[in-house]
Amino acid sequence: MTKIAKNTICLWYDNDAEGAARFYAEIFPDSSVGAVHRAPGDYPSGKEGDVLTVEFTVMGIPCLGLNGGPAFTHSEAFSFQVATEDQSETDRYWNAIVGNGGQESDCGWCKDKWGISWQITPIALTRAFTSPDRIAAKRAFDAMMTMKKIDIATIEAAFRG
Repeated sequence: MTKIAKNTICLWYDNDAEGAARFYAEIFPDSSVGAVHRAPGDYPSGKEGDVLTVEFTVMGIPCLGLNGGPAFTHSEAFSFQVATEDQSETDRYWNAIVGNGGQESDCGWCKDKWGISWQITPIALTRAFTSPDRIAAKRAFDAMMTMKKIDIATIEAAFRG
C-alpha cells in the first residue's frame, strides 16, 4: 500500500472515473494515474469487480475518482484553475477539454465531458485585473467578461487602452 495523502480531492463520477483520470493524465503535465481499486462487493451503482475508485494526480494535485453513480453531479462551485503561460498553452488545454465532449462557458471557464469545471486562466489575465492601475485593470476585466476562451492579445490591448 502506498502512503495515503493527508488531503486529497475526491471527485464523484457516474461511472467513468478511470477514463477521466486517464484523460487528465494525457492532457496536463505532472499528472498521472495511480492505483485502480475494484469493488469487493456489489454496491448501489455497481457490481463486485467494477472500478470503484481511481487514484490520480492532476498537475501535482492528488485526487481520488469515485464511481458513485448518478446521484450527484458536478457544478461550477468546484473547478480546477489552470494558470497558462501563453495563448498556445491556453488554446491547447481549452481545445482538449472542449473538443473532447466538453463545453465552453464564459470568462475562461469550460467543462469536461464528465462535468468537471476548469478555469483556463492565462497569467497575463490575472496580472492585468490585479494591477494597481485600477482603470486599466477594469478595461481588461471588462474585455474578459465578453469572452469564452481568453484571448490574451485582446486582454493586453484592453489593459493598454
